[in-house]
Amino acid sequence: MFSLRFGIKSCPTKSPCWRLRSTHAAPLRKVLIANRGEISCRIIHSSKKLGLRTVAVYSEADKNSLHVSLADEAYCLGPAASQESYLNQYKIIDVARSSNTDAIHPGYGFLSENSEFADLCQKEGLIFVGPPSSAIRDMGIKSTSKHIMDKAGVPVIKGYHGEDQSDDRLREEAIKIGFPVMLKAVRGGGGKGMRTVSSESEFSAQLESARREALKSFGNDAMLVEKLVKKPRHVEVQVFGDKHGNYVYLFERDCSVQRRHQKIIEEAPAPDLDEMTRKSLGEAAVRAAEAVNYVGAGTVEFIMDEDKNFYFMEMNTRLQVEHPVTEMITGVDLVEWQLRVAAGEKLPLSQKDLQLRGHAFEARIYAEDPDNNFMPGAGKLTHLFTPKVSSHVRVETGIVQGDEVSVHYDPMIAKLVVWGPNRSAALMKLHSCLSEYNIVGVKTNVKFLMQLAVHKEFLLGNVHTDFIPQHEKEIFATKLPSPQDICAAVCHAIHTDSEQLKSNNPFPFNKNSPFLLYDGMTPNLPYQKQIKLCFKDEEYSVDVDFKGKDGYTIYIDGQNYSVQNVPSKVDPSILQCTVDNKSFPVRAISKDNEIHLFTKDYSYEFTLKSPKFITSSSSEAMHAGAVAPMPGVIEKINVKVGDQIKKGDPLVVLIAMKMEYVIKAHCDGTVEKVLHKVGENVTKNAQLVNIKEHS
Repeated sequence: MFSLRFGIKSCPTKSPCWRLRSTHAAPLRKVLIANRGEISCRIIHSSKKLGLRTVAVYSEADKNSLHVSLADEAYCLGPAASQESYLNQYKIIDVARSSNTDAIHPGYGFLSENSEFADLCQKEGLIFVGPPSSAIRDMGIKSTSKHIMDKAGVPVIKGYHGEDQSDDRLREEAIKIGFPVMLKAVRGGGGKGMRTVSSESEFSAQLESARREALKSFGNDAMLVEKLVKKPRHVEVQVFGDKHGNYVYLFERDCSVQRRHQKIIEEAPAPDLDEMTRKSLGEAAVRAAEAVNYVGAGTVEFIMDEDKNFYFMEMNTRLQVEHPVTEMITGVDLVEWQLRVAAGEKLPLSQKDLQLRGHAFEARIYAEDPDNNFMPGAGKLTHLFTPKVSSHVRVETGIVQGDEVSVHYDPMIAKLVVWGPNRSAALMKLHSCLSEYNIVGVKTNVKFLMQLAVHKEFLLGNVHTDFIPQHEKEIFATKLPSPQDICAAVCHAIHTDSEQLKSNNPFPFNKNSPFLLYDGMTPNLPYQKQIKLCFKDEEYSVDVDFKGKDGYTIYIDGQNYSVQNVPSKVDPSILQCTVDNKSFPVRAISKDNEIHLFTKDYSYEFTLKSPKFITSSSSEAMHAGAVAPMPGVIEKINVKVGDQIKKGDPLVVLIAMKMEYVIKAHCDGTVEKVLHKVGENVTKNAQLVNIKEHS
């Protein structure tokens, strides 16, 4: 599932047998991708377009992944844990040697911003597809980068970036700056090791949490403290440099709408930005790149206030997750540029050659539950339907139907990228394509993204990093199903029952028997049926009269509807429903006792209500206490047997999908049992702590 927009420029080759000429003695013929998932697939695509052979690496958990099958060669690195696989520098170098690789492309994440790995590649005579290690090192330490940017004339926010990392000193500096402040991991990125502190009273707890997450993610818990800019926008600029001193900027992206300080939807260019500000941003980003002798693709991130003043935040010394929106508006293949520049070529285009065309959006499809504080999920994608790729639509993914979203890695399923001649057209295309992105098996954020894409303030381009909290009520509002939606779900339930009867046919050689009609009109059986559906807290008791093949009268809340249902012969999951002469297509999928209904505007998860004797359980036997909200690893246990606790007290710290979650007490009580140890893996809903509740 990968498509590049038609029109992305590929530089002409000099002969059919052309190879990238590197600054090394030998030409660049083979590249190893030290990554996984969609970005590995993305790099393989552009590498093959250039005629390069590709080498994939994978962990034991990823042995059946898409990127493994797409590469010319693939090698196992080790167990699922990143430290033993994708972060194992020496194992990756060994694979590069044994496969006669010329270059290593690190993608994003993992080793992409590891200066030691860049040095190791150079030492081993391998081309590192990225900037020099000195640039990674300088820009990777936030305090150092701020000093360099200040000296280069790039605007910066003042704060504390000092070496004294004692808790007392950091608290003292925060008080000087004035709350609210932002704590950031000095070596951080991707929203990890970052906490907002609103008052002095919560400083210690937030600092401890930020340090712990930073140490886990980056191996370093040093912090910086900065003044928090209220209602800021996150605007970043794509820059590119070569080994001949040439630099360009490829315009800006707006990534303001975030959850947990992580991006979920990005667009290019930034909305409501005048040409003078756009030019100033781009030129400041180029000065940043020049200051560290940057080579390759990089992104300079800025905070922009309500008056469009902008301040340097950090530089990502790698390809960004959201790079496709820049490709869509410029027609440039950034991965191809990376490979060419790494091989010693000059930039294919100058600044005056770069033109901004139209508007693009990227929506990140995650396995997570927006209704539960965006809790990450894991599991098998039992059904996966994606929009059709075209010249204006890209689906970038490393997952196909039947694959597992692993607990070991980031829960991103895919990136949906769309282009339109203007922002409004691109946004309409985004919403339409999201409605066609139908997933069953894990909870996803697709419905949330659809709601976001039609929010009136988002449509106007009034975006900022507090957008989701500010508009939470509207974005998370639950849409109740219409009578037409309920009719469609009922039709699917009847059709599913019919298909099950066919599969259980005791007379397979007499399919025309009058006793084997599947439309509800079997002789000697009633012509009516009652179906009970639940959606959220609503229950719908629906009566159905059968009126011949695929025809029904359906009664909902005293109203009757004439319904005709014709399943698609091309795609059995599509139903063409006609309710009171209005015809519309829907996709419906059954899983266990659930019906997943996908419409153009929303999606619904109905539960078929079972009799009480089936649903009764010995819930009284369940222990009161804390359970794991998702699969993960126990990072810290804050209580022991016999402790007296209050409601809201932190009990256990869980690490899942590289993020930290604090499990808190749901009541006052006494700890009766701690069921796991630090370092243990736990499944979703696993009991962690037993609590005897105080009466």
